[in-house]
Amino acid sequence: MKIAAIETYPVNPGGRNYLFVRVLTDDGIIGIGEAYSAGPDDATERVIADFATWLIGEDPGRIEHLWALMYNGSRFPGGVVVNAAISGIEHALWDIKGKKLGVPVYELLGGPCRDRVRVYQSPGGRTPEELAERAQALIARYGYTALKIGPNPPGFQAMPWGRVVREAARRLEAVRRAVGDDIDIGVDPHATIFEPSNALAMADALQPYRPFFFEEPLRPENIDALAKLAGQVRIPIATGEMLYTKWQFRELLFKQAANIIQPDICCAGGILECKKIAAMAEACYVTVAPHNPMGPVATAVNVHLAAAIPNFLILEYHPDDQPPRRDLIDEPMALKDGYLELPRRPGLGIELNLDAFPRYPFRRWHRAFPIREDGSMAFV
Repeated sequence: MKIAAIETYPVNPGGRNYLFVRVLTDDGIIGIGEAYSAGPDDATERVIADFATWLIGEDPGRIEHLWALMYNGSRFPGGVVVNAAISGIEHALWDIKGKKLGVPVYELLGGPCRDRVRVYQSPGGRTPEELAERAQALIARYGYTALKIGPNPPGFQAMPWGRVVREAARRLEAVRRAVGDDIDIGVDPHATIFEPSNALAMADALQPYRPFFFEEPLRPENIDALAKLAGQVRIPIATGEMLYTKWQFRELLFKQAANIIQPDICCAGGILECKKIAAMAEACYVTVAPHNPMGPVATAVNVHLAAAIPNFLILEYHPDDQPPRRDLIDEPMALKDGYLELPRRPGLGIELNLDAFPRYPFRRWHRAFPIREDGSMAFV
């Protein structure tokens, strides 16, 4: 079997683009994957197209070798665009191998460590009251045992930090009172806090409401600052969505800067690379809660990883039971009582619905540009 072609499909069902990948083989087996929506997303497409010229004619079963070909062949260590391209192609190679052998991908990774995969969702909401109402509605509908909220109030970039901290505590308190003591609630400032002292002040204010984790309290560039913060707070620190490959996670883990790591399987290097990262974390007594803001293929890929690693904690999730996400695949992962069931079909267990894609064309996208009161650019 040889790789015959690699195709990309950028679609935008609302909000951001999803970049799906198909690897075609000369014997008719097609594998699918998903690359991270890094922006500019058409740049990731161009990298995948270039990698295709390297990979056509190669054996798709040599996954470790082809990963090294793309990573080492790029000469300089890649950033999010290059690693997203590698990840999307790598997913598809595993899908091909599973389909060829007639087994789910997690069976090729050592077999399942668990029978189902715990997930959480973010309710969203501008006010504490809206957050609380949406949290209750999500639990009632999907049976979640965990949620995640953004503690920062709307417009926080223009507020004094003391007010931001007070409002953050009010938001978490409202959700805690609404859902009770047995629901885990993560908090995620989205790496918008620059000063470690400000992150510490927020952690202290949130502590009485027992957060599940404090995600990205600081930017990822300074691991030493994060390690110092981790030693000062009583909330588990979670981070890692902006780190790639085993080499970047090495420093994070060895400096004990996080209790929970959150690699994104669509840009950290793919399934096997994330399994290696998880093994490094296991040796450091750290759990894994993958970052998963992307489309339904990304969710499927993460489910196979989660099934096959012993130190998995929980998976970020966006429901696939309603359009437009439901339109993009043939059959979504089954969700029951806040857990995704393991797929039984060969490969990743889902297929793309190409007929739906023209209804959701690519649109140029970037995150909002938050401006502080003095006119300077804030972090996003």
